[in-house]
Amino acid sequence: MTATSVATRGLTALDRCDRCGAQAYVRAVLETSGGELLFCGHHARDVEAKLRPMSAEWQDETGKLHEKPAFADED
Repeated sequence: MTATSVATRGLTALDRCDRCGAQAYVRAVLETSGGELLFCGHHARDVEAKLRPMSAEWQDETGKLHEKPAFADED
């Protein structure tokens, strides 16, 4: 799997932060190894300045934190 194909997959509730186990909203695909690290929004902000320059992809889905859930009509 290439770094590009890894990052195009959306993050789900099953993806967990490698630091604390909370839901992951950021995926960093490392440039040298192609490995990936997952972070919650809080831990992503903590490591972004150092880790982002070493990443081939930085997939940030923290915008989902402010989305309102869509509910099906109950007819």
